[in-house]
Amino acid sequence: MLSAKLRIAARLTAIVALGALTAGCFQPMYAAKTADGSPALREKLAAVEVPPLDYPNASPQARVGVEIRNALMFKMYGAATGTAPLYTLKIRFNPSRTSLIVDPNTALPTSENYGIDATYGLIEIATGKQVLTGSTFARVTYDIPGQQQRFARTRAARDAENRAAGEIADNINTRLASFFYKES
Repeated sequence: MLSAKLRIAARLTAIVALGALTAGCFQPMYAAKTADGSPALREKLAAVEVPPLDYPNASPQARVGVEIRNALMFKMYGAATGTAPLYTLKIRFNPSRTSLIVDPNTALPTSENYGIDATYGLIEIATGKQVLTGSTFARVTYDIPGQQQRFARTRAARDAENRAAGEIADNINTRLASFFYKES
């Protein structure tokens, strides 16, 4: 009984000692200043230009593209513009809509899935070289109320588009952050 308590105490002491040794190595990813004085991650993300996505005006893709762009810029800069751009981010996406549940009486969908498949590339402006490419996706589900509630159906679809655009922006921002963090 005593040796079991002694072993547990020894293990806890080892864990605390290892934690104390590695505590000085930790640096928050989004810290305002780095230990060596190099630009912080926020400053690097602020140097990425996100041009308007190239979709025809007044198309559903144009609205979703604006939503993706605005959400991404807010996540990277915290505002509408960043600093002088060193990189350009090109984004292309394809939306999709799938009926999940169909009412057997009316043959109308009661639940749909909205999806976005996006590809992106980060281009260094000075050299014109593509330094990062990737793809991401988002799938969100929304319910469609009865046939008499057309506005609610349209609003549910738009809300699903906005949520999917936000997920795409989150995914791209996270991948850009990890790219810049790795580079520093």
